[in-house]
Amino acid sequence: MAALAAGAGLGFLVGAQVGPIWVLCARSSLRHGAGVGLGIGAGAAVVDLLYAALGVAGAATLLAATGLRVAFGLLGAAVLLLLGARTLWSAIRVRSGFEADTEVSTPLTAFRTSLAATASNPMTIASWAAIFAAASASSLAATAPAAVLLVVGVGAGSMAWFAILSCGMGLLGRRVPDRALRIADGAAGLGLLGFGVALGYGALEHR
Repeated sequence: MAALAAGAGLGFLVGAQVGPIWVLCARSSLRHGAGVGLGIGAGAAVVDLLYAALGVAGAATLLAATGLRVAFGLLGAAVLLLLGARTLWSAIRVRSGFEADTEVSTPLTAFRTSLAATASNPMTIASWAAIFAAASASSLAATAPAAVLLVVGVGAGSMAWFAILSCGMGLLGRRVPDRALRIADGAAGLGLLGFGVALGYGALEHR
């Protein structure tokens, strides 16, 4: 149970870090409701769980240390730049009532978008590699059952954070006027563009 609790805490805290998926989840929940935000959170939680499993298996360090890191970094940067540009465009465009944000318009499409954006971020791989190196050193994953519970806890903790964020922003979005939502769209778009540029630069800088 210590491994499960530790995994849940790690998943929650990693999910709570302000980053591109955090921004995307908050903005999408404000604009489209908690269901879409939960779709984004589920995608992020699945990737966190998978990378946590790779961390237990020792594969995350290999992925982070090879040329795959550059490829994943550039792919992640492209995804974030596209999302940021579209989000920013939705903020400055005069809304006529028929346009849609196709990447996050439903929980299913939001889930797929989140999977791509989270999985292609090499920092996700590197973070879980470091975390599980520490977990192994502290004997939290010393046995197979403990390792499984640790990974399950990571997924549950990550999803718990995004559920809180999605529901909170979804409730807030019902009370926010459209002008304020457009401002939030603009801020989110600029934030995603910034994360995309930083991720791309980091991938090329450390190749």
